[in-house]
Amino acid sequence: MKQAVAAVFFMAMVACAAPVATSRTPDTSGPTPAAAAVPPQLEGRTAVRNFLAVVDAVEPVAEAECRQRTRRSNCDFKIVVDDRPNLPANAYQTLDSSGRPILAFTIPLIAEVRNQDELAFIMAHEAAHHIRGHLGRQQQNANLGAVLAGGLAGALGRSDASAIEAAQQFGAALGARSYSKDFELEADELGTVIAARAGFNPLRGAEFFFRIPDPGNRFLGTHPANAQRVAVVRRTSAQFGFQ
Repeated sequence: MKQAVAAVFFMAMVACAAPVATSRTPDTSGPTPAAAAVPPQLEGRTAVRNFLAVVDAVEPVAEAECRQRTRRSNCDFKIVVDDRPNLPANAYQTLDSSGRPILAFTIPLIAEVRNQDELAFIMAHEAAHHIRGHLGRQQQNANLGAVLAGGLAGALGRSDASAIEAAQQFGAALGARSYSKDFELEADELGTVIAARAGFNPLRGAEFFFRIPDPGNRFLGTHPANAQRVAVVRRTSAQFGFQ
């Protein structure tokens, strides 16, 4: 797997900037977006080495945390690179057909992170989604929203199948989004714990938030404001001596 991942990254990232040194030595300094200049993107080989090193460090900690916190969940994480062309920078958690948890990272996402701490925090965050059962809880919310919206459409006299189906689809989407911000903050909290126990600095990892658009508090938004997320990371990191 490591050789295949390295080959994928090297072919896709040869045009990246000069290498930046990275280290897992604890650094208790927190995010300073106003004062610190954004470091350049990593050179391809450095990005490959970082990814493999972070997988080696984070995966066993995430699996141990999963086994400790859950009873029936499959804790055998599979970490993959989604190398489909034209994908945006993104990381996500899903399940395969057997229920095994998948943590997937697109190549643009790996190119965007600036150090191992950022990558470790993102990886730990995605693992936390599985540990906290967010996929299942989101599906339950979607199902409930679909039932309620469909019933409401019927009560209002919209008896045609297409109208009820449209209402159910809207209700499912609304239900799925109802607690998505809470899920993200829960994953940030547990992700901070996993990253710290794996030997990384979650505060430095959270600096990634300052380079992505701030969703603020948009109606029906799926992610909380960056400031909320950083506050969770700061509070949780303090338990591990990071200030």
